[in-house]
Amino acid sequence: MAAVTALLFVFVLLAVASVHAGGGGGGGRQGRRTALDDACSDLGGYYVTPEICESALCGDPSSRCRVARGAPEVAALAARLAAANATATKASIEAALALAGDGTESAPSPAADARRKGMRSCLQLYARAVPALQWAAQSVAAGRYRGAREVLWAAQYVASGCDGMAGGEAALPRENDQFSLMAIVAHAVVASMLRP
Repeated sequence: MAAVTALLFVFVLLAVASVHAGGGGGGGRQGRRTALDDACSDLGGYYVTPEICESALCGDPSSRCRVARGAPEVAALAARLAAANATATKASIEAALALAGDGTESAPSPAADARRKGMRSCLQLYARAVPALQWAAQSVAAGRYRGAREVLWAAQYVASGCDGMAGGEAALPRENDQFSLMAIVAHAVVASMLRP
């Protein structure tokens, strides 16, 4: 019995030593910080936690988010993803609007008609936001943050404006909420590049 207890004690010690050496837990990443970790670690002033930041920037399994070599590359990734998400959201709203019909069917309900009008207005917001966000992504990639920061700040309100116009979140594709989160994170990352 004493031998079994001693073996269990040794096994526990080895397991603890392995975790502290980076062999357990976070997949061997402990102790090795990436540019993404550094960029995401200090966004609390923008109400963005490191977990939200990483989730937004690394949500796609094929993302190369962890190989960014510095804060400028992380900022460029964030701005590029915001532009891509806005483009995808615009396409989803166009598809949802097409499924909702054009309003010419006999006696559309007032609620359905109001929802379609709201979605068309929302689509106009995204139609204006997409080229602005593409410009912002190009600016950030070139190391010009000031104007891009302002575009990303304004983009944070596109999704909530759409919610109001379309009669709530239920009327819009889920991409609208996903874009909202991405815009908040992208703004925070780019704005952090301008801190003294």
